[in-house]
Amino acid sequence: MQQFMAQLQHLFATPGSGPVNWDLARQVAASQLSAAGDPAVTPSERHAVEEALRLADLWLEPVSDLPSGIQTSVAWNRNEWIYKTLDVWRKLCDPVASRMVGAMGDLVPPEARAQLGPMQSMVTALGGALFGGQLGQALGSLAAEVLSAGDIGLPLGPAGTAALIPANIRAYGEGLELPEDQVRLYVALREAAHQRLFQHVPWLRGHVLSAVETYAVGIRVNREAVEEAMGRVDPTDPESMQAIALEGIFTPEDTPTQKASLARLETALALVEGWVCHVVDTASGDRLPSVVSLAEAFRRRRAAGGPAEQTFAALVGLELRPRRLREAAALWAALTEHRGIAGRDALWGHPDLLPSDDDFADPVAFARAQLDLGELDTFDFTAPGGPHEQAPGEQPPGGPDRRPDEPGSDERP
Repeated sequence: MQQFMAQLQHLFATPGSGPVNWDLARQVAASQLSAAGDPAVTPSERHAVEEALRLADLWLEPVSDLPSGIQTSVAWNRNEWIYKTLDVWRKLCDPVASRMVGAMGDLVPPEARAQLGPMQSMVTALGGALFGGQLGQALGSLAAEVLSAGDIGLPLGPAGTAALIPANIRAYGEGLELPEDQVRLYVALREAAHQRLFQHVPWLRGHVLSAVETYAVGIRVNREAVEEAMGRVDPTDPESMQAIALEGIFTPEDTPTQKASLARLETALALVEGWVCHVVDTASGDRLPSVVSLAEAFRRRRAAGGPAEQTFAALVGLELRPRRLREAAALWAALTEHRGIAGRDALWGHPDLLPSDDDFADPVAFARAQLDLGELDTFDFTAPGGPHEQAPGEQPPGGPDRRPDEPGSDERP
């Protein structure tokens, strides 16, 4: 009985504030990785990652008008990926989890809430533990698949830190039957390209993360599914909460507002991923022998999402897939052809300059259209969505020492 009470007390302990027991999420993810294996990064792997990222930045230099965004090159094991990205997952998942915890509280009849008194807080703790356990499993699965910090298109890692996961790159290369050094270099090119975007387009980080958060706010909670999940809780076995499947609890709200939020999110993810694919394939086209096979494999992987990514989508009702990746890549290619590299990358100067979802249908027409620079006089560059938009509590990407003449700066010569 003493052990049971200790387990129960530990499960209901929710450090800090928020709807998710993040301490439990970390423990579950770490336990899952420990069981599956989490190879330590060797000195030779660390050196190989640093060299791959250095070479990748050199290859990207002539095909991008945005300078290098890499301040630190690192190699992570799977646990480090979870630890280093958890702050961003917290921002993305807390809004969804709070809706589930609220729905659990609503299951208690109003007349019974007053009688419960302090016990009502246990309902909140139970919800946080349920979601934390499930989220820990999903993050543990993702950690075993992701290849780099920016692999799923979101700025998950610390700003300016380019990170690869050697164990996952090795396993992925074996599945493709391609040389590990070529796979590592291709992943490094993608990571370095993501860093250029998110470091030197000051508004982009906040724009993408706020698009995810806005969509998450509109997700509806299936109260019947919550009630069914609660019915499977065994109060004599706290660990049974980790085995409860919460898939199906969250469903997108079929409203015009939610559809617009989803379209905004998908367009943002597609534009980021399309630009990365285009510049990476251009940089490596005549240098990397397996580039055609690698490019196609990565496009399929990003378009379909891996098993762990699908599990995460089922858990929080959010798919992080750029559905129109090929169209977005074709659009950036057309812009390069008709406006040049500088003209193409100048569109990242403000979100209002970027192609819309409708422009995907005719990329050549958009690329040939003449931009009236006089319209920029009417833009409020400090408004939400402008260059200074960023996630709460974050420093502007690139740091306070950005030169006025660097891309993304507010100051105009």
